[in-house]
Amino acid sequence: MLLELDNITKNYDETTVLRNISFRLEPGVYGLLGSNGSGKTTLFRIICGLTKQTAGTINYNHGDVRTNPDAFRSVLGFLPQDFSYYPDFTAMKFMLYIAALKGINKKFAKNRCLELLKLVGLEDVKHKKIKKYSGGMKQRLGIAQAMINDPEVLILDEPTVGLDPKERVRFRNLISSFSENKIVILSTHIVSDVEYIADEILVLNQGKLENRGASSELVNTINGYVWETMVETNQLDEMLAKHIISNQKHEDKGTVLRIISKEKPTHTAQQVQPTLEDLYLYYFREDARK
Repeated sequence: MLLELDNITKNYDETTVLRNISFRLEPGVYGLLGSNGSGKTTLFRIICGLTKQTAGTINYNHGDVRTNPDAFRSVLGFLPQDFSYYPDFTAMKFMLYIAALKGINKKFAKNRCLELLKLVGLEDVKHKKIKKYSGGMKQRLGIAQAMINDPEVLILDEPTVGLDPKERVRFRNLISSFSENKIVILSTHIVSDVEYIADEILVLNQGKLENRGASSELVNTINGYVWETMVETNQLDEMLAKHIISNQKHEDKGTVLRIISKEKPTHTAQQVQPTLEDLYLYYFREDARK
């Protein structure tokens, strides 16, 4: 399996949303990290054939997906950010409906639907109407429908937004459990969701691919840019306005700030080991200030 994007560009009128995005993906879990508005959803819609790129090509196993889009869709699974469902359908009825849309044989479809509902922990509520599901249950149903055709390429757009920490952990474990021999692309702006499960992270910033690599490799690129320093209360507002602060902890003698800066922010500041969250704030510092 090989998914290749070559110079994908998307313009809306005079606005460029994606700029020359190129990468090659083999089986594994990839985290597409970016702030809101960075172009993640647009890129996914282009890969899935829901939006047409202005320029560039997408190849799967060395063939342009535009020459046979139905063949590519047959190996593709997609969970959009705004997952739509019929609220009065039960989970089982909804899964059978998706299977029919995918052209899956009826006899095989029933067993496949039951298998997936069990996998995502919805077996006991498969005959319950979806409108009575919690947010986490709906997201798990979303991933089940994306897996109905046992896809080789699985795309998940912000799948953990709005979930509580327990459901997010469950969702990450679920993704890891079936990621073998698949290309899984997970987009998020929640750092911990990619830190734990992604084999590789792609950083998308203002429509450009800024960097890619394993979490540890990317974090090393800002080694020497992260500091901790204590400031007095009357200095706090000035420091917050001047620097990107990833954490602040109030103590009796003042406030300890964790600062992302190429320059030493105060004469008492000490360098500390950077984290993936620090890296995120470094790339998306304008969003962090807002």
